[in-house]
Amino acid sequence: MLLPRGALKASPTPRTGGQRAMLCVAPVVVAMLLLGCAPEASNALDSKSVSAFVQNVVYSNRIAIFSKSYCPYSLRAKHVFNKLHEKPFVVELDLRDDGPEIQNVLLDLVGHQTVPQVFVNGQHIGGSDDTMEALANGKLRKLLGKNQSQLYDG
Repeated sequence: MLLPRGALKASPTPRTGGQRAMLCVAPVVVAMLLLGCAPEASNALDSKSVSAFVQNVVYSNRIAIFSKSYCPYSLRAKHVFNKLHEKPFVVELDLRDDGPEIQNVLLDLVGHQTVPQVFVNGQHIGGSDDTMEALANGKLRKLLGKNQSQLYDG
């Protein structure tokens, strides 16, 4: 909606009811237009902050697992580290409002948005099967700095 020329200027002449209404509505329209642009900017910021959150989790924790609390594959991956007497930093995506956004960031970062996604010392291990394979082939031992006797507690 375009405002007529001079609609926002003070006028020495009395205004009719329609002109007064236009003056009252004009600031509301301007505010709505400005607010209408805000969500796009906000989403861009949110997306950047979600990406920063994921990067921070991955690189600030020895072990990071992006998980869903009900997922049996996520439980399996967490169990591996419990048996290794390691305490992973776990992000339960289903318990977070930004869980879907985090999964999209994981898709961009590692090519998968499935859970779990496991990282050790900033290195992407993969999902549950990949974690079990890394346990079996010694990759976890190497990344965690454990000798064979320390590797797995049953």
